[in-house]
Amino acid sequence: MYLYDEIDQRLVDERVRQFRDQTQRFLSGSLSEDDFRPLRLQNGLYIQRHAPMLRVAIPYGMLATRQLRMLAHIARRFDRGSAHFSTRQNVQFNWPKLEDVPDILAHLASVQMHAIQTSGNCVRNVTTDHFAGVAPDEVVNPLVWAELLRQWSTFHPEFAYLPRKFKIAIVGADNDRAATLVHDIGIQAVRDASGDVGFRIAVGGGLGRTPIVGHVIREFLPWPHLLTYLDAILRVYNRFGRRDNKYKARIKILVKDRTPQGFRDEVEAEWAHLRDGPGTVPAAEIARIESRFPQPAYQVLPAIDAAHERTLTADRAYARWVSRNVHAHRVPGYVAVTLSLKQHGVAPGDASADQMDAVASLADEFGFGELRVSHEQNLVLPDVELRTLPTLWERARAHGLATPNAGLLTNIISCPGGDFCALANAVSIPVATAIQARFDDLDYLHDIGELDLNISGCMNSCGHHHVGHIGILGVDKGGDEWYQVSIGGRQGADAALGKVIGPSFARVQVPDVIEQLIQTYLARRDSEAERFVDVVHRIGVEPFKEAVYAGTH
Repeated sequence: MYLYDEIDQRLVDERVRQFRDQTQRFLSGSLSEDDFRPLRLQNGLYIQRHAPMLRVAIPYGMLATRQLRMLAHIARRFDRGSAHFSTRQNVQFNWPKLEDVPDILAHLASVQMHAIQTSGNCVRNVTTDHFAGVAPDEVVNPLVWAELLRQWSTFHPEFAYLPRKFKIAIVGADNDRAATLVHDIGIQAVRDASGDVGFRIAVGGGLGRTPIVGHVIREFLPWPHLLTYLDAILRVYNRFGRRDNKYKARIKILVKDRTPQGFRDEVEAEWAHLRDGPGTVPAAEIARIESRFPQPAYQVLPAIDAAHERTLTADRAYARWVSRNVHAHRVPGYVAVTLSLKQHGVAPGDASADQMDAVASLADEFGFGELRVSHEQNLVLPDVELRTLPTLWERARAHGLATPNAGLLTNIISCPGGDFCALANAVSIPVATAIQARFDDLDYLHDIGELDLNISGCMNSCGHHHVGHIGILGVDKGGDEWYQVSIGGRQGADAALGKVIGPSFARVQVPDVIEQLIQTYLARRDSEAERFVDVVHRIGVEPFKEAVYAGTH
């Protein structure tokens, strides 16, 4: 876990004092709503459908247990006893009172947290792989580089008022578990033919109203030049990005209009003025940041544990959980564990204060006092000893955190939707709950196999529906809620956008639609190993469309 230095802490504390004064002036009437709006947005405070919403930054999804306990405390004292973990690896409180927000921010600052740049036309929270630092396939540990990007982007005066919000993801492994190709900038660590470390840079990805898969504009960038090259990209965007139309203001539109090659040429021309300049990253700076991440005291353990193997053989429920929610680790004798926030009947990504306290206790007892938030809206314990896994499972199950559905249909990714968000056209949570209720047979889920289902309540795509194997989008038809369904989306190195199967459906029809899609897949797959998304790309959308509309109309 990165530890603040004196400068980090001072910046956060001063921002709290500043916002407390701004809030008091607004509440007293000496600061207008128009003047207060950009100030509150700079501190992650939105006005939603029913109440303010505070979005708290969790840089690159990494939390210490003292921080999670503070989030639980805030949920109890200032909210309604729960919080929502988002696809941006952040956390949101949906019911704070405006007058309490400065106190909430002060509590956050006491554990090295904040809400800075979780909103506004700036560089938002940098995201990464939720197995960062422990995955066995890493080229580099992306946590160090994500922290470098956090320090570079926070309060950067040149990029404080970009044409539109800006999102960066970085992954240090061959397997892109950070969905880099659907970000404004996607960064992936690679090695060249000589074995030197660098980064592949993709630009212009994004979802929302105009979904686009990003374009690689540099196959190999030597690591010391990362910041200067990103400076060049953002300068070109700042100079030419549209400010007259927010729907055409994202960098993906600029890259499309100027063509990927044309945009690349402009970036390279800008970089010529920056390369080898003051922004070049020295090795000493990487070492300094690494030193702020205390290293876990791993033990020398056997790669196989007898108690785990016996439980695996004797207990089918345990074996099923291990197969979905337990992941490989770079250190023998350790594993990473996904604690599911997708228990049936609970809004995807929501955790109660009691659950957050329980996870903190599990992370202290079974790890090194840290955890991760995944962009799939689950929590991850990154350093669990294999020999303790059966005990951890029992404890997690007692708190509703051991649903064995990671990567399966009911591991639904969803935004809060119309139950909270003022921008949403339709609710998301009741749709997710109805689908989970329909597919509550774990044997059936495991037979279906890997399937990503994503739900967004509006075109802003906070639920990433465009890249779900099945994507559901809430739409407005004459004031009524309807749902458009797409199939064939996927993340990773072969990222693709889903295709809409046809006219939208009423809410009550959605579980039936999903059932028809699944039945068509099961009838058409060549083997149990062939995933839903693979069948869609092999046979096309039409067979699925025919089955759905024959079965629902």
